[in-house]
Amino acid sequence: MTRGAVDRMATAADRPVPRVVGVGRPPWWVLLLAALVTVGVTVNLLGRGWLERMDLRVSEVTSVWALRDSWAYWPIWVVTQLGGRVTILVVLAGLVTWLAVRERTLVPLVRVVVALALLTTVVYAFKWGTGRTAPAFPGSFFHQDGASYPSGHVANAVLMWGVARWQAVEYRLPAGVQRAAWLLSVLGPVATGVAMVALDFHWVTDAVVGLSVGLLLLGVVHALDAAVLSRWVGARAGRSEA
Repeated sequence: MTRGAVDRMATAADRPVPRVVGVGRPPWWVLLLAALVTVGVTVNLLGRGWLERMDLRVSEVTSVWALRDSWAYWPIWVVTQLGGRVTILVVLAGLVTWLAVRERTLVPLVRVVVALALLTTVVYAFKWGTGRTAPAFPGSFFHQDGASYPSGHVANAVLMWGVARWQAVEYRLPAGVQRAAWLLSVLGPVATGVAMVALDFHWVTDAVVGLSVGLLLLGVVHALDAAVLSRWVGARAGRSEA
């Protein structure tokens, strides 16, 4: 192999991986729409409006399907785990560990912790505040033990896969990893919501507002990062160089 060929290979290896997708920060109009959907759907449900009747009709259809008692249960259940906290945290643990070693930074870990704290606080506050029961709960749509609204799995899929995509793109992981993270951030929440409704674990509006809340929380994490975390890291880097 000639010296020129070796030099070209070294140059190609040193060249940074391009960003093949965006980091996925929701634009302001998406956040505004998500906020309007969250408020509008919540008010309609608490007022026993038409969305509740729509939920009932869909639930009647999925009850007839009886997928919980069929061979399809476990394959569909696996799809719901695209929004499962354990599933996503296992992936994120590997991602932040790899970035901590390769990039010598704990910023991705802090972002994940902030996202998880916000998700837990906001979603469970919603669940406790509304007390909406799941489709299988007998005799009541709102009960002190209700914890169906919004869907935590869908909110989790939006927020945490969104954070995973953000890290994969910002730290320029291989193009295939960036695309896989993008695909999970887009299709993961949709697949989770559809699977949850198909198994009659959640109402349609649970999934819709889970999606909206997840988008809002992703926007909040990006905003906190821009306002606090990234500035703090930049200031520390500046002091270190000085």
